[in-house]
Amino acid sequence: MDLFTHFLVPYIILYALKSKNKLAGAFGGISPDFDTIFIAWIGILSPNFFIFSHRGITHSFIFGFVTSTIFLYVISRKQVNEFIGNLIRRDISVKFTKTTVAIAYFGVLTHLFLDYLTTLGIPLFFPFSITRYALNLYQSLDALTIVIALVVLIIIYLKVDTKYKKAAMAIFMIILISFGGVRAYEKINIMDHETPTLYGNYSELDVYPTNDMFVWNVVKHNPDNTSFAVSVYNGWYNNQYNLNYYSSPLITGGDYNSGLKAIKIADSYPSVKQFKWNSFFALENASYNGNSWDVTYYDVVKSYTKSNVTVTV
Repeated sequence: MDLFTHFLVPYIILYALKSKNKLAGAFGGISPDFDTIFIAWIGILSPNFFIFSHRGITHSFIFGFVTSTIFLYVISRKQVNEFIGNLIRRDISVKFTKTTVAIAYFGVLTHLFLDYLTTLGIPLFFPFSITRYALNLYQSLDALTIVIALVVLIIIYLKVDTKYKKAAMAIFMIILISFGGVRAYEKINIMDHETPTLYGNYSELDVYPTNDMFVWNVVKHNPDNTSFAVSVYNGWYNNQYNLNYYSSPLITGGDYNSGLKAIKIADSYPSVKQFKWNSFFALENASYNGNSWDVTYYDVVKSYTKSNVTVTV
């Protein structure tokens, strides 16, 4: 989800609960996404540390708490607070207490939940596991939600009657929940429609969102993830199109077993581990050029980062 929504959701919930510390919750809600400024460059410079990337280390139960506590401490400092307050011409003063630390962590939990709804999700249990958990209802960013959230944030910022601010916040939450409900219904509907069509090798089914809540990527595959049938399904018209088939691994130009060994070696490369971590289904093509193997990894669904990566073994 976007930064505006991450700020608004805990703010609105705490506002409804008449909390005096709603800003602490809102700041906690946006704190994990400051990894793009302070942490993500580590993963870019060194693939070995791919967990230090956006939606990486800060998006877990444990390090989310660390992140929000540090963020709240910094923003509660008088110099920082006054600087930002003067910049936006609003009082954003917060205190650093046990209560506000807990409320800031509440903001983190709303952040984790919202990002859990999106593609590829978050590593909730890091450092115990780097597995990402995702419900795959939204893409990582939803343009319409961003626009609505920005409008509501502007209304809250402006010096208008409180009743208009309350109305804007209520409407935003209704829209957000409604969008999620429609997407959940569409996903279930498509899975119910496509499950009976599974046959032969294609015994498993996964469905992934696009920016259009009625259009979804459908992936049918075998349990070994070596054979795929990928299509697009429009739930509004109940029709399927752009059907493509993929097999992996695809080995050309050399001995098949040697190609498998090359892929096994390539799997240990940091750049490959990073690509797989950011992919839904990372498939391999291995091509022998007479001296070495070129192993290309690609994703049958549009991946979180680049579309493919090639390494030489």
